[in-house]
Amino acid sequence: MGVDPGLVATGFGVLEAGAGGVTVCDAGVISTTTGQPLEVRLNALHRAVHRIIEAQSPGLLVVEDLYTEYKFPRTAVLMGHARGVIYLAARQLGVGVIALTPAEVKRAIAGNGAAGKAQVQRAVQTVLGLKELPRPSHVADALGLAATALARITGRLPSTGARSSGSFPSSAGAQKWPPHSPTRAVVARVNATDS
Repeated sequence: MGVDPGLVATGFGVLEAGAGGVTVCDAGVISTTTGQPLEVRLNALHRAVHRIIEAQSPGLLVVEDLYTEYKFPRTAVLMGHARGVIYLAARQLGVGVIALTPAEVKRAIAGNGAAGKAQVQRAVQTVLGLKELPRPSHVADALGLAATALARITGRLPSTGARSSGSFPSSAGAQKWPPHSPTRAVVARVNATDS
């Protein structure tokens, strides 16, 4: 399971390797409401990630590592908070966690460690053999993390025989990918009263 952490939007993608290729089991974005206190948003993120891990039972969680340089140091601190609750959810459920740098994932998926978001989206679509471009970019990043970790384990990137089941049955109250309509993304907010 790949996770692209963020306080506003956290992308996630769950891959399953099988004899016929790789299947995208679940993917989407966990959103928190801006303006809420930090502890409320972190609690909502923790609960949502915990539910996804419980529902999908991944063998490994792959989280995007912090950048080496942030233009705004506050961003690094907030990202650290988000990563912390994601790590906590994985630990509580006995799932191992590894961190990969964005450049490492971009090199593995797109062949260029400085690839832009659109290039990564297209590369993930190609590598996983998806019918649609993974949107938003947080979903593509999470699927790229999962595919890169899978490549580390198996020694090769997934084949283009990957399968996508279309609308993913996320149990986290998260935005589904692909959206129900190409022009309108379905956004479900995870809030503090959600159980």
